[in-house]
Amino acid sequence: MAKPRIGFILCVCTGDCPGFATMNVWDLINQVRLALPVEWAIVHPQLCEIDGDRFLDDLLKTNSIDPDMHYFIAGCSPNMQMKLMSPAFKKHNLDFSEMAKPLDVRNMTTDEAFDEIEKQLEEWGIIDE
Repeated sequence: MAKPRIGFILCVCTGDCPGFATMNVWDLINQVRLALPVEWAIVHPQLCEIDGDRFLDDLLKTNSIDPDMHYFIAGCSPNMQMKLMSPAFKKHNLDFSEMAKPLDVRNMTTDEAFDEIEKQLEEWGIIDE
């Protein structure tokens, strides 16, 4: 079985969340897209708002025909991500727990977040250890 292709989304809670105060979001997204095996990497200001719902709906509608596409979402609590984002996946007959990897990166520095993202990609089998 081929390794899934990964789309990376960094959700930054409007950028005003104190949990992102020690992180350079732009440096992190550039490190991810240039150094890790992702198809694309984006920053979204707040996936849990209505425009985030529309974004996920459009993204999943486009990619629901590609079973090799998976999503790595770095942002808030994985439990909160599952609660807020799994309905969008379900709408397109996709299973959030199989197709998405949520990761809490709040209260991390840029380097800590990158290291944790890389570690999680290794655990998900995307990067060989």
